[in-house]
Amino acid sequence: MQQKTKLFLQALKYSIPHLGKCMQKQHLNHYNFADHYYNRIKLKKYHLTKCLQNKPKISELARNIPSRSFSCKDLQPVKQENKKPLPENMDAFEKVRTKLETQPQEEYEIINVEVKHGGFVYYQEGCCLVRSKDEEADNDNYEVLFNLEELKLDQPFIDCIRVAPDEKYVAAKIRTEDSEASTCVIIKLSDQPVMEASFPNVSSFEWVKDEEDEDVLFYTFQRNLRCHDVYRATFGDNKRNERFYTEKDPSYFVFLYLTKDSRFLTINIMNKTTSEVWLIDGLSPWDPPVLIQKRIHGVLYYVEHRDDELYILTNVGEPTEFKLMRTAADTPAIMNWDLFFTMKRNTKVIDLDMFKDHCVLFLKHSNLLYVNVIGLADDSVRSLKLPPWACGFIMDTNSDPKNCPFQLCSPIRPPKYYTYKFAEGKLFEETGHEDPITKTSRVLRLEAKSKDGKLVPMTVFHKTDSEDLQKKPLLVHVYGAYGMDLKMNFRPERRVLVDDGWILAYCHVRGGGELGLQWHADGRLTKKLNGLADLEACIKTLHGQGFSQPSLTTLTAFSAGGVLAGALCNSNPELVRAVTLEAPFLDVLNTMMDTTLPLTLEELEEWGNPSSDEKHKNYIKRYCPYQNIKPQHYPSVHITAYENDERVPLKGIVSYTEKLKEAIAEHAKDTGEGYQTPNIILDIQPGGNHVIEDSHKKITAQIKFLYEELGLDSTSVFEDLKKYLKF
Repeated sequence: MQQKTKLFLQALKYSIPHLGKCMQKQHLNHYNFADHYYNRIKLKKYHLTKCLQNKPKISELARNIPSRSFSCKDLQPVKQENKKPLPENMDAFEKVRTKLETQPQEEYEIINVEVKHGGFVYYQEGCCLVRSKDEEADNDNYEVLFNLEELKLDQPFIDCIRVAPDEKYVAAKIRTEDSEASTCVIIKLSDQPVMEASFPNVSSFEWVKDEEDEDVLFYTFQRNLRCHDVYRATFGDNKRNERFYTEKDPSYFVFLYLTKDSRFLTINIMNKTTSEVWLIDGLSPWDPPVLIQKRIHGVLYYVEHRDDELYILTNVGEPTEFKLMRTAADTPAIMNWDLFFTMKRNTKVIDLDMFKDHCVLFLKHSNLLYVNVIGLADDSVRSLKLPPWACGFIMDTNSDPKNCPFQLCSPIRPPKYYTYKFAEGKLFEETGHEDPITKTSRVLRLEAKSKDGKLVPMTVFHKTDSEDLQKKPLLVHVYGAYGMDLKMNFRPERRVLVDDGWILAYCHVRGGGELGLQWHADGRLTKKLNGLADLEACIKTLHGQGFSQPSLTTLTAFSAGGVLAGALCNSNPELVRAVTLEAPFLDVLNTMMDTTLPLTLEELEEWGNPSSDEKHKNYIKRYCPYQNIKPQHYPSVHITAYENDERVPLKGIVSYTEKLKEAIAEHAKDTGEGYQTPNIILDIQPGGNHVIEDSHKKITAQIKFLYEELGLDSTSVFEDLKKYLKF
């Protein structure tokens, strides 16, 4: 789980059990707790490589599972020009724009998990934690601080970096692809950097400096996917490590966030619907923490700080959507909160960033992206509608008070850089190479009417020159849980499918967060069937408007999205020809009845408590994929599961697969000769991670399955895929 430095917002999930990795993984409303990171652009030759572990948004707050690196696309090589040094007095935005305008665009690499502190940039190079002077960050001139191979882990990577205020120490959280376990190493910075200490199973961590100029590391400890304990540690001659706080309620978890100005360290205690925040004075970290507001069931709030004022993003009051409030830092209780800014209806707050004189809100309204820039001196608001192709933000942490940089992306388009310059009041976009996908594809925003009259947004992609779309293959995506948006970050395999003539449809059903908190509330607990009705309406609407047909329609989902995908296979199997599922949550009833599983108690607000509430139990029985398998025709199903997945136990997936095969066999026996039995494939991968997003083996297996089930030739698609993925 990776965090970065901006504010945060959205709903809370990626720490939930049946979710996925980002990154996202995703729970209900969390902060985006970013760290002081920024994405650095490297321009290289011939191959466009991208390492995108983007900063979690508010929606991905505490237990975000990071995405790892993947390649993007090949572009035509351009003759390399001689580099000219950039003027020292040029601001950060101008440096980036100059590089983008003057250097060849045949390849770039976005490097994640790096932090800029003082005059240095800290990042991973190969198997090492390194740092280089800021002006030399693109010249491969760096100092090695720590070799990750010393930890004896299989293919370790750095998930998060924090530098102590005076740069005496740097802390780095290290993980591997096949496990959610992590190790936090503390490196003492000197002429000969050495590892001072290491802590296992660290989730979030932040540095502060006490009154005696001693660096203090606060960190949270995660056990069995539960994060309840906060520790603080010092190093050097005055070594100590003590537990500072323990949350007693097992349905809550704890996360640390350092306000962007470093004035306060916040201890965030939250579950899916409720939060409580304590402040630790960044100038006096040994003093007792101050409670902002005691937890109130159903009230979520997240905190930033500027000029002795707290800015609070909260859903308190009517309507129960997020709004921005503020109060003096010395009177933080809820009765002192003053309304500062409200959102339009059907608006999802994705993130918030605080600057000296401005507050920037990143929003999704009616399935389109916006940036609202609020002037804190005069309370002015400027709303910027972003390009319609954009489906997601990638936040750049930024220490430059003059500019607010971010990136926009879509499932089929790599990220593009944008910067808002406060002085000019304008948004600037990256110049240079224009991705050809902008001319060869279309993005449509459509709506389907569910059976109760609700309009359900959809995002559809297809080639511009496609003829007779009714005869084209369709891949439908669904999630619909925890108030989290469908993941719409760039995926090279999705780009390849569109290039090969596929239609991609993303169905933003209830239970997700695309239209705000109420959209999630209308699809959880005893309203979960709304999400299934929405999914059915979306697929029928697509077919009705001429996008593909049932025999060419496929469906994909991961983690909690497996609930709706599996339910559709039971209720309307004739709508789709094939389904791919990854780490799917398929046995809701038995999982939620088993309180020994690590995340069952945290999940009660989403699925209900079938152990103690008969109403919840009976309702879950109505949609649970495992409970509703019956002898009938089913689409072919390909399931990817992970051997030691703690979030979605393998046992439930195996039981589902066996029961499904038995039902299909019984139906085939009753149908007689000539019946084409659907293929049910369970691919169990080693490792203990929940979802390995860019596993080449998984990607190729899923695409091969879809092409074979639809009787399509996959030769060209795999050739194209090699341009994006390093096999």
